[in-house]
This record gives sequence, C-alpha cells and structure tokens, in this order.
Amino acid sequence: MPSSLQLHRISNINPAAAAAAAAVNCHKQSQAPLTCATPVPDTLARYHAHAVGPNQCASVVVQSTAAPLQTVWSVVRRFDKPQAYKHFLKSCHVIFGDGDIGTLREVHVVSGLPAASSTERLEILDDERHVLSFSVIGGDHRLSNYRSVTTLHPSPAGTGTVVVESYVVDIPAGNTKEDTRVFVDTIVKCNLQSLAHMSENLTDNNRNNSS
Repeated sequence: MPSSLQLHRISNINPAAAAAAAAVNCHKQSQAPLTCATPVPDTLARYHAHAVGPNQCASVVVQSTAAPLQTVWSVVRRFDKPQAYKHFLKSCHVIFGDGDIGTLREVHVVSGLPAASSTERLEILDDERHVLSFSVIGGDHRLSNYRSVTTLHPSPAGTGTVVVESYVVDIPAGNTKEDTRVFVDTIVKCNLQSLAHMSENLTDNNRNNSS
C-alpha cells in the first residue's frame, strides 16, 4: 500500500526566509500538517524516513508538474548544475569526482541569505528509481548536518510528475525547530516551484522543436 507523508505549508516566515522567498516570487501559505494528496510508492517512501536527533528538525515538501518524469529527472539528476533551477545558488563547481556517488560540489549562495557557500556530497543517484540525495559536509552557512532526498514518481493521471523532497538538519543555536523548518521549507518550496516551471518550459520547447 502507498505511504502517506506529512507535509508542512509555510506561514509567518521570518525576515531572512521572507527575503529568500521574495527572490523567486514564491507565495506564502497557511501552516498546517496535512496528508499528501498523492500517495507515495513504498519503494520511494522509505528514502524519506530520516533518523531525526533531539536537536534536529525534518520536513517534506511536494510539488506536482505537468512535465514528463524523464524531463524532470534530466534536470534533477545534474548534481553538477543545481543552480539551473535553484535560484538561491549563483554557481556550482565539482571539486571531487565525476558524478558518481561520493562526488563533491561547492555551491555559492546569492546575497541576502545567512550563508555564503556549501560543500555537498552526492549520497544517492538512482536513475532507475529516480532518487537523488546529498548531504552538506562543510561551508559557510548555518545548516549543519543537512541531508536532502528528492524522489520522482508519475502523477496519478500518468501525464505528469510528482516531486517529493525531504530533509533533516540541525537546529541552529538561537533558533527554534519551527523557525528552522519554516526557513528551510521556504527555500525547498521555491526550488521545487522553479523546477516545475523549468521542466514544463523544456517540455514545451521539445514539442515545438519536434513539430
């Protein structure tokens, strides 16, 4: 049977998160736990079962898009080019590896966020199940021990894609669990909205080129 994932919508964004959201014109929503309307297959849901420590928080965000799964995956799987849809990143450089598990990248963040750079390690890249995971192992930022998992599966109608991204992260000193979750949820939500728009534009361009 499919599993249900708890999602958190965004509200009462703190000033830093609000500035980040405005950068990509995201819309705030009311805060409330809810059950994902689209069931997540068990084969993928297990990847989102994070071990959460006493000073950590975790959350999961879902985004649907009309773009085909393979088109969305072609963007997500590019560990060397996250800035293609993550607009809070201004550059990315692979510093070790060739795209396999263990590859390291260094990303630089746009101004206005409480971070400058992040060193990240590729943990999972599964082209068959459409799963990507990375962990943050260094850099100049406040999101210590951050680990993200992104999975893709076909929409119930079979004509689009459902993207699910979950994460676990340490709660920075001086912040509450809710502060941290709202801030990170905002960034993840904006990234996934950007991914959906980019994938749909790619789909339209491919159709126009083939007609």
